[in-house]
Amino acid sequence: MFRNLGVIVVLFFLLSACQTNETIPKPKAQISLNYPQPNYQLLTPPCPFSFEISNLVKAKIDKKCWVTLNYPLLNASIDITFKQVNNNLIQLLQDAEKLTYSHTIKADGISNQPFINNDKKIFATIYQVTGNAASQLQFHATDSISHFLTGALYFNCEPNYDSILPAVKYIETDLRHLIETINWK
Repeated sequence: MFRNLGVIVVLFFLLSACQTNETIPKPKAQISLNYPQPNYQLLTPPCPFSFEISNLVKAKIDKKCWVTLNYPLLNASIDITFKQVNNNLIQLLQDAEKLTYSHTIKADGISNQPFINNDKKIFATIYQVTGNAASQLQFHATDSISHFLTGALYFNCEPNYDSILPAVKYIETDLRHLIETINWK
């Protein structure tokens, strides 16, 4: 009798423990990244150019007037090179484009946006590289007479485009501001 009662008790607990709960799908969510609002300050290196950079950037300038803009908060940097134009503007433009299009192996797409300010003699192009390429933003800027700048954005991690896209968009705003505020000396 106790044996049958034990079996009944065990069956009761097993059956009552197997209640089915409805599975409720989780609502869609998106990551919310809040970056600080930048304040811009003039960077005046001992070079033939100046421009404004975000106060969140740490700038390093070498003897060749090559500039590295480090974003410690985003683990990224923009590497900018300066070259003097000596009747070689076409070659400099081709080299800059070759560097950008070398990312086509990993890129899903490359688009460009020109920027022209005739008053300040700024002729620039920003390249947006989509996909898991090494650099998602690149640019070149010139006065078409004697100054030529090129730059590329790099993250200090393996590129995963979906993950770094918010940071790319944030830095793109800074890059546009930098180009708009170039002054040639």
